[in-house]
Amino acid sequence: MATAKVIFATITGNNEDVADLITEKFEKLGIDVTQEEISQADATEFEKVDICVVVPYTYDEGALPEEGLDFYDDLQDLDLTGKIYGCAGSGDTFYEDDYCRAVTDFSAALAKTGATKGADDVFVNLAPEGDDIQRLDAFVEKLVAAQNN
Repeated sequence: MATAKVIFATITGNNEDVADLITEKFEKLGIDVTQEEISQADATEFEKVDICVVVPYTYDEGALPEEGLDFYDDLQDLDLTGKIYGCAGSGDTFYEDDYCRAVTDFSAALAKTGATKGADDVFVNLAPEGDDIQRLDAFVEKLVAAQNN
């Protein structure tokens, strides 16, 4: 059975909602998945799973989550060749050019580990609802399909 790890960071609760939706979809697809808040997570845990997902918030004008800086730095030292990854997250379009920048930054960091991007990044404006839920379901389906190939 394929395994997945979903790591999230949240202030408002929106990203925890995004992570919950992703985790629930993995479960529905028969994937053995665990979910963890980023300050409690160790980046090396990604070495033990098939699919790696990060759901970060973007702070202020494009900054990474303070509690996720160590995790981000530790990612730089990993070799995740053969793993599939994806990034999604909630942001606020009010910030325009910085909208969901942490999602893009974590995605780039994961690409440098040698992991394969299994699905396009998903940006959610504020709380996930309606169309966002369908996009997150499709995101997970693409990650699982990439892992199966």
